[in-house]
Amino acid sequence: MLSYRHAFHAGNHADVLKHLILIQIAEYMAEKPAPFWIVDTHAGAGRYLLESVQAAKLGEYRDGVGRLWEAKGLPKAGLDYLDFIKMLNPDGQLRHYPGSPWLARQLLRDGDRLRLYEMHSTDSKLLIECFKGSGRQVAITEGDGFAGLKAILPPPPRRALVLIDPSYETKNDYTAAVKTLQDALKRFATGTYALWYPMLTKPESRQLPEKLKRLGTDNWLHATLEVKAPARDGFGMHGSGMFIINPPWTLEKKLHETLPVLAALLAQGDGAKYTLESESS
Repeated sequence: MLSYRHAFHAGNHADVLKHLILIQIAEYMAEKPAPFWIVDTHAGAGRYLLESVQAAKLGEYRDGVGRLWEAKGLPKAGLDYLDFIKMLNPDGQLRHYPGSPWLARQLLRDGDRLRLYEMHSTDSKLLIECFKGSGRQVAITEGDGFAGLKAILPPPPRRALVLIDPSYETKNDYTAAVKTLQDALKRFATGTYALWYPMLTKPESRQLPEKLKRLGTDNWLHATLEVKAPARDGFGMHGSGMFIINPPWTLEKKLHETLPVLAALLAQGDGAKYTLESESS
């Protein structure tokens, strides 16, 4: 379980979807003066060097953020996303990729807080180094983010975005994700929760969205982005999804504008497509 390191996949198509949505939600929350928290249950290393041994081994970023780097005609949400990537690469060369913690930190105001959890000992040390000097605004815990979330909800300001994106290397992650959301909604029903998951042929992955829809909430948005058809041998990730509970009312419209463009730009073969569905009270 602790073998997973996101550095091997940094900047891939799944990161594009996840981080674009993260930015849109956090920017919306920052429009109101009241403070808020961002909680990342599986934070990773914070940021990644794309020339590192890990990132270069698979080079997944080339078919992810790499395709958007020089793309023309991106909708505003795509441009917002790229603005942050360019912030980390001021010389105009795509060498660094921000993880969700780094992005979240840029989106905070003085009164807002960031709470990060990471179990991998190497990545937790890199995460601490990434936020050295951040003071009380950023708190990092080396440990289980599922358990950590349970301990801090509801947050003091009663406004928060919770990002849940485990590795899903084991079946337990699928079960834990659903149970964690069930418990979180009991403790903090008005929070915004964004759960990322991989689109795989295995039943745990295919069944997860329906389980999330049955959590009892009547305000959710479900976005998927597939870059290719599922492999005939059932191996590998062909896309990913984001299930957002209590999303900003502006998000669905922005994704309607953005997902068709991403599906076209990030396609790796036949079968590239997107879906967007929602329910609101």
